Amino acid sequence: MTKTNHDADVDFIEALAKLLRENDLTELQVKREYGEDDSLNVRVSRVTQAAPVAHAAPAAPAAPAPAAAPAAPAAAPPEDPAAHPGAVTSPMVGTVYMQAEPGAPAFISVGQQINEGDTLLIVEAMKTMNHIPAPRSGTVKRILVEDGAPVEYGAPLVILE
Repeated sequence: MTKTNHDADVDFIEALAKLLRENDLTELQVKREYGEDDSLNVRVSRVTQAAPVAHAAPAAPAAPAPAAAPAAPAAAPPEDPAAHPGAVTSPMVGTVYMQAEPGAPAFISVGQQINEGDTLLIVEAMKTMNHIPAPRSGTVKRILVEDGAPVEYGAPLVILE
């Protein structure tokens, strides 16, 4: 693929992302054929969050009971993982892979101690495997993505503490 095709592909992907937002879609997949052995297969998706209304309904009946009042803070809706101070976010749009190759052990698991610079996972973007390093040392508290799942730029991947 030439440099001009690469620039055109980036513009094309940005246009798909804009189309996704403007039409309130959750996913688009397009394949561009350039020649017999040259193509671009793009899937653009976004993560949708559950409406907080679902969490508010069970809390309403518990509010009048005095004994349930201390339990209310524990039953609060879960915080946004992207706002967590230990969140490691995706630096690009792509597909997540939790191991170097199929059948290999995963790079990380919940509870594992990680050193700064260790590979947490891989994000594939435009047929390039990008190793995502740990920005700091710590313990893996949560893994927020699944192997093979699409991710957007800025989407939370892992919580490190």
